[in-house]
Amino acid sequence: MPDRRVAITGLGVVTPAGLGIDAFWEALLASRQCVRRIDLFDPGNFPCQIAAQLDGFSARKFVPKDYRKAVKVMARDIEVAVAAADLAFRDSGIVTRGIDAAGTTIDSKRLGCNIGAGLICTDLNELGAAVATALVDGKFDMKAWGNHGINNLTPLWLLKYLPNMLACHVTIIHGAEGPSNTITRGDASGHLAIGEASRLVQCGRVEAIVAGGAESKLNPMGLLRQGLLERLCTDGNSEPATACRPFDAEHAGTVIGEGGGLLILEDMDRAEARGAKIYAEVVGFTAACDPFGIEVTRPTAGNMQLAVRNAVADAGISPEDIDMILAHGTAVAGEDAREVSAWGEALGDTAGKAAAFTLTGGIGSLFAGAGGIELAAAAMALHKQTVPPTVNFTEPMREAFPLNLSAEPRETQLNYAVTVAFTVGGQSGACVLKRYEQ
Repeated sequence: MPDRRVAITGLGVVTPAGLGIDAFWEALLASRQCVRRIDLFDPGNFPCQIAAQLDGFSARKFVPKDYRKAVKVMARDIEVAVAAADLAFRDSGIVTRGIDAAGTTIDSKRLGCNIGAGLICTDLNELGAAVATALVDGKFDMKAWGNHGINNLTPLWLLKYLPNMLACHVTIIHGAEGPSNTITRGDASGHLAIGEASRLVQCGRVEAIVAGGAESKLNPMGLLRQGLLERLCTDGNSEPATACRPFDAEHAGTVIGEGGGLLILEDMDRAEARGAKIYAEVVGFTAACDPFGIEVTRPTAGNMQLAVRNAVADAGISPEDIDMILAHGTAVAGEDAREVSAWGEALGDTAGKAAAFTLTGGIGSLFAGAGGIELAAAAMALHKQTVPPTVNFTEPMREAFPLNLSAEPRETQLNYAVTVAFTVGGQSGACVLKRYEQ
């Protein structure tokens, strides 16, 4: 039996630029700049004091009423994933238990879930208050912690901070009893989750699957770690909106964003039979890694040239068939240079000709949440036949040949798009999407 075609029928995005694919797409075309001074906590002692925040966000309105108490045991990453899943299912038209328990339109055993996650940081206020009760003469005492300190944490405390809890809550809410998996590979997590999910549809293991990634590193520990890696922009505090400049001559480091994107991948025959809106088709996927990525201070693109080259081959096309590139674009100078070089190695002349864009300038680096949003943006671009602008791009970086980026939207004929993400540590994943045709 030939592999089934994989349709993208639902897009659920939670970003600083907007909730839901329509709001997000409008913001992309308008080049909305979402980076500003952090106010979720006091960043005054950090060299980088700016980020792209989710303002006033809560998952409460994205879960059934009888599940809202569970939001109390959701870290911010989990809340983002839960909201993105609700938006994705509603956009797809598939009715799950979380939308209408009495009117579901899919067999729960044929519905899967594959979500990329980060290593969730514990809430320092919550943990610190408990630790303070175990101090003896001003120092932390393990016996005091075991005797009474640990009791000051809620019994379900740990369930807020396990990476697999994103998929756990999504599957419980929506009654997804099919294959479920969690991938924790940094920025590459979303691409790997969606790519592997497409394989489950292709081989008939599921009729539909919700896949993507979500993360928030917007907390003191996340800011500290990225600062120690010297990846953050430290000279943009006075002008935050223009601080993050991927592939630009003035790129000076990334900024932290928070959010995520989940897609509904569905068997094409099923999607067409129910008259679903089909944004695009997943036709190629592979992953790669750079063993030297273990040296985390060394810029790497995770051998993404291998991932891109093999994903294009997996799609059964040649580099010349690629019409659009959605680049990862961290705005970290060494990483941008390595990425551009890898695009050239993978696609040759096409790397400089195909219309390209990236999202980081407007919404920051979303880490495990990046891939799902990037693939949602690529699917919308194919659906709308429009390449969004790259925020804060004015002059190409000098370190390598320029990608075909633009500060303005471009309407053009698009058939195939390739998108890739890579992470500190040396992992990468690439997906090829195709414009939907019956």
